[in-house]
Amino acid sequence: MTSETTSTGSPPPPPSPRGGRGRPVAFALVALAGLALGAGGATLLSRGGHGPGDGHDHAAAAGQPAEPAKPKYLCPMHPTVVSDHPDNCPLCGMKLVLAPAEPAAGAAAGQAARAAAPAKPKYVCPMHPTVVSDHPDNCPLCGMKLVPAPSGGDGAGGGEAGAAAAAKYQCPMHPNVQADHPADCRICGMKLEKLSESGEFVVPPGERKVVFYRSPMDPRQTSHTPRKDEMGMDYLPVYLDELQGSGTAQGLVTVKIDPARQQLIGLATTPATSGTFSATLRTTGRVAVDETRIHRVNVKFGGFVEKVQADFVGQPIARGQPLFTIYSPELLAAQDELALALRTQKSLAAAKGLADNGDDLVAAARRKLELWDVPPAAVERLLQGGPPERTVTVVSPVGGVVTKKDVVPGQRLEAGAMPYEVWDLSSIWVLADVYEAELRHVKVGAPATLTLKAYPGQAYQGRVAFIDPVLDPRTRTAKVRLAFANPGGALKPEMFGEVVLGTPPRTALRIPADAVIDSGTRSVVFVAMGDGKFQPRVVRLGASDGDNLEVLDGLTEGEQIVTRANFLVDSESRLKASLQALAGGK
Repeated sequence: MTSETTSTGSPPPPPSPRGGRGRPVAFALVALAGLALGAGGATLLSRGGHGPGDGHDHAAAAGQPAEPAKPKYLCPMHPTVVSDHPDNCPLCGMKLVLAPAEPAAGAAAGQAARAAAPAKPKYVCPMHPTVVSDHPDNCPLCGMKLVPAPSGGDGAGGGEAGAAAAAKYQCPMHPNVQADHPADCRICGMKLEKLSESGEFVVPPGERKVVFYRSPMDPRQTSHTPRKDEMGMDYLPVYLDELQGSGTAQGLVTVKIDPARQQLIGLATTPATSGTFSATLRTTGRVAVDETRIHRVNVKFGGFVEKVQADFVGQPIARGQPLFTIYSPELLAAQDELALALRTQKSLAAAKGLADNGDDLVAAARRKLELWDVPPAAVERLLQGGPPERTVTVVSPVGGVVTKKDVVPGQRLEAGAMPYEVWDLSSIWVLADVYEAELRHVKVGAPATLTLKAYPGQAYQGRVAFIDPVLDPRTRTAKVRLAFANPGGALKPEMFGEVVLGTPPRTALRIPADAVIDSGTRSVVFVAMGDGKFQPRVVRLGASDGDNLEVLDGLTEGEQIVTRANFLVDSESRLKASLQALAGGK
């Protein structure tokens, strides 16, 4: 009973196969012997039946703590790196952390299983570490041969995936190698570069950092220091902004094209120049009559038409050429008044002192005929003493084309009638439609050029005469009136042609129109950076003069831009950007 009371905290011993009383009796006998033998009995009691070789944990049975296992430390990024004391990871330099405790039997079994089963070899691409294979092969992205993966690659991969969100540093050559502190790449040994919040390498403005050097003949051969290849050619520097595809064009990256390939595809460049620039706008125009040169012939007295000289519409007519002859009793009476005034003047002249009164009568009668548009020759004949004429011939006031004829022989005309209309086509208008977004480039007096399909190869020069202040709500355009000289009458109303409007010349940065790749939402050019490298650049463009474009932002004077084969360069840049995205670069 005493033995059971003192070991309350320990589990009870298993019952003896011989019965439940045999073992307590044996303990009681040994206790009595111990009292008789003193200290020796106590020692015998501690050893009796439970020696170190009997396979039982006496310390545990007696309630004493077992000897603690030695702590282990491992790398968070590379769990295969294990140490029995605090240290730094030899691969990434991170501090080793304390490994979680593991049961002794489970740890021994796990270590024995890992030791008994050898790991299968794996092969990865040096340029695209996400490409993994269990046998030697070629990378499907770049074609390079896969190399044996470094030890602990699987464990490291899991650690990197877990820390990707907090990664602040990345290998320029192997984008999947990331860390949250400065370190070296475990694959190529390069220093990890710092990333910005947007996931791009941090490149100081105006500075280009050399990351490594690459063979010009074999891009797979790289070096951390300048060197020469087996042919004696210098390795070319690879900059940090090139690896991350720096540039202002999203979805495009910097590409490198060797001189032989440039010649093969016909690539050509030209510098961005600053000089005199005059923007041009192209639109359609319709030839119209100059409204200030339309003349209507009217009569200021009633009468009867006796003869028509201009007898059809469209007949060319000169200034002063007869149109029709009219008999008017009112006009005949006015002629008689002038003849009477002349006789009266002569009679009064005979009487001294009354000559002035006669002059007033003659002047009044003459003035009346002139206001009725009687030809000056007929008035002069009357003043010379000629008899009044029964009919008067009406002549054209201007030269041009008869466009209206409302008169026939024998027709009576009332005062104010307009039997003829004559257009002077020596100068015409061209009405052009200009969209509201382009009106700011059009100024009164600006030069304009008109070309017609009726006269190929011939251009007519004119000026902007008027800009309509109101837009057409249906077409959202404004009418621009252009004045053109038409001495030979070649330009006929209602002809259609192409109009090119010019703007006042100014100084601006300009590039050829062929250099721009316009996607509809942005304009991109490729800038030659030297050594066969071409960088995509988004530019903001202004007006166009037909051959050149005005650059408002994105380029500086003297920069070389691609003008030929730029679509091939664009395709190469897009392909490279897509491959980098597949490899996890961006």
